Amino acid sequence: MREFALGLRMMAGSGRGLRIRLALMALGTSLAVCCLAMVLAVPTILQAHDDRVAAREPQSLEPGTAGAENAPVVLTRRDPHGWRMFTRVFVAPATAGARPAPAPPGLDRLPAPGEVFVSPAVRRQLRSEPALKELLPGREKGVIGGEGLGGPDELLAYVGIERSAVPRGPAYDGEEARPVEGFGLRYPPSPVVEPATLRILRLTLAGVVLLPLTVFLTVCARLSARERMRRLAALRLLGLSARGVQRVNAAESVTAALAGALLGLAEYWLINQVLARTGLPDFRWYADDGQLSAGTVLLSVLGAPALAWLAARNGARKAVADPLGARRGAATRRPARWSLLPLFAGLGIVTGYCIAGMPHREIASTPLNDRLMPIGILLTGVGLVWSLPYLSHVLSKKGAPATRSVALHLALRRNEVDPGSAIRVVSGLVLLIYAASLTQGVLIEEQQVARQNPIEQEYRIGMSDLGPGERSRLAALPGVRSHGMTLQSGTLSPATGEDTNGPRLTALVATCAQLAKMVQHFEGCVDGRVLRLRDPERTAVNPPPGPKQSISFWRSEVDGPTNTRWLAVRPTAGTVTVHSHQLSAPAEATLLIPPGMIPEGTFPGSAKYVLTGGAATDEVRRVLDGIGSVAPAADVRPVGVVVESLQQIAVVESLLGVGMVMGLVIGVAAFVVSVVDRAVERRAHVTALSLLGARAGTLRAAQCAQVVVPLAVGLVPALVAGKLAESSYLVTGGGAVFWDWEGIPVLASAAVGVLVLTVLAALPLVGRRIDPELIRRD
Repeated sequence: MREFALGLRMMAGSGRGLRIRLALMALGTSLAVCCLAMVLAVPTILQAHDDRVAAREPQSLEPGTAGAENAPVVLTRRDPHGWRMFTRVFVAPATAGARPAPAPPGLDRLPAPGEVFVSPAVRRQLRSEPALKELLPGREKGVIGGEGLGGPDELLAYVGIERSAVPRGPAYDGEEARPVEGFGLRYPPSPVVEPATLRILRLTLAGVVLLPLTVFLTVCARLSARERMRRLAALRLLGLSARGVQRVNAAESVTAALAGALLGLAEYWLINQVLARTGLPDFRWYADDGQLSAGTVLLSVLGAPALAWLAARNGARKAVADPLGARRGAATRRPARWSLLPLFAGLGIVTGYCIAGMPHREIASTPLNDRLMPIGILLTGVGLVWSLPYLSHVLSKKGAPATRSVALHLALRRNEVDPGSAIRVVSGLVLLIYAASLTQGVLIEEQQVARQNPIEQEYRIGMSDLGPGERSRLAALPGVRSHGMTLQSGTLSPATGEDTNGPRLTALVATCAQLAKMVQHFEGCVDGRVLRLRDPERTAVNPPPGPKQSISFWRSEVDGPTNTRWLAVRPTAGTVTVHSHQLSAPAEATLLIPPGMIPEGTFPGSAKYVLTGGAATDEVRRVLDGIGSVAPAADVRPVGVVVESLQQIAVVESLLGVGMVMGLVIGVAAFVVSVVDRAVERRAHVTALSLLGARAGTLRAAQCAQVVVPLAVGLVPALVAGKLAESSYLVTGGGAVFWDWEGIPVLASAAVGVLVLTVLAALPLVGRRIDPELIRRD
């Protein structure tokens, strides 16, 4: 303990420079611990959301069990409202004398018939969209508490109804009314982020945040490494044992790291309180959900000092083993070739998956692939950092004799003598570029899950839910390209009203101009005529009608008697040849009817209003939000889109965005700290070169080149390895996109931006004043 106490005394009495360095170490460690806590809190926040949703799920009773006939009946409806899901839970009370079911979390009691309990988000929505009240029959009696909601922005309502009003049979989404004995299940119906996606999210955040975080902590632990090495070497020459020197060194690093860890936890608490109230884009949570677990706190309090101790121990090894060489500034040992092994191992794995997917062949999801692919991605990221010193040393050694530029020659010789400084300066930015490519792959895969048709997006709304004014407003929404209507032909006999088992045909009501915006290409369309539709690339379930064959459309039970004919049409001899999109109305229709033939204000109850628009995620969300504002009570079906997946994409994008911001902050902070620290350490060299006659411009160019060269050496492999890692993830993800060529210009632009930032940051690090004291001992 005497050596540890000596280290603390040296911290207190070593002057302002050392205290500033220790303060920077503590602040840097606090930033790193805060980012680490944010990453580790993400699964906790998501799990808390899912636990609350699962706690309110009804516990169904099987028909025929004791008490099932008299128990309360619950029917759950989950409908898209805009791009979010609106959950309505209809509750019918138990019969007289039956034991009432306990209330779900967030309510004191179940709603009685005619009563409605809503979440705060629904209450806000009702103020801006009064028509939404049509979906909630009854009087608003209260607000659902936070313990019954997944998050502050969830759209949820409990509606009390009479037992006689409970619908029988399954609904369109498979839900049906069931007797319940209580609330609370182990798992939610749909987690906020699917487990498979959560694993990929953890992998991505590990690459985006945790790898740069480790580098940043190492940089903070090795601030003023050369000056500290000289001081430790002096203690060793004065007779202090090797172990004692390591303890003195640990006293400084561990104390600063421990103070930084405690400060980082306090920073996280403050950020969690602020973000829980303001929220991320498309994702909010309760502040209690973000409370760190004991394991996370212990990992932060012990992990940061442990990593600082390891980094300090490694840095002091030369001072312990060769104190005279450390005092005289002897050249460091050149990097070993084995440092390339992790990079080659990781590239071998990801390249293997890319080659396997060359013929656009999907790789089966097996336990081996699910584990081997992430290992390859992480090994590649670690290998990029470890290989930087060796690659920089080899390039500098080969390039220095060939260059005629004095500044470049000085830079290359310095990198040849001290290649390890490349890790501290540029590794954070290199990892940031590598992780950005992986993030692109994750977002591409998630968008494929949410949408089956990547070219065109279609929305279908029941015509009975819309008025004439609403239909015109929907057609004019931003993002809507075209609109039309679909009809189903009748199969009932006009005389008896019985089903004739005839073919049921689908007709599309649209003009030629509207049809042109719904399909990729068409030929033979003439306005004002009933035409047959034919897509040579698709086989219709029912063949198109022949010329002059009468097709009847009957009123549904909603509109009138089933044996009353509403419209009869006879297609002409013309045929419209179309090349339609998948999962679209023109792909299903076999008849094109001009809108002028439909009686004004009349249509069968089965008619659907069709809107088409772009398939980009932001366009889909904009159109869905527009439909929700125009017709909030309408039943909207976005064809080929899973709204839950859209919500999941929004959450994943928000979390990945936060991860990228943290990675950017960590990478830039590591770069700035290491560049400034390196410039301070090299003041003696710069002063000596100035006394020898080197101009300030030459010195600035040399300083820039010393940073830009290893950065360029790292960015090129990072771009190549990043695209390979992204492609290996896409190949094993099961989606239609294997190769993301469109993302290459974005990454290349980011790499160029990083180089420009590096040059600008390195320019002012050469001062004009010459201080001979810096080279007095040399």
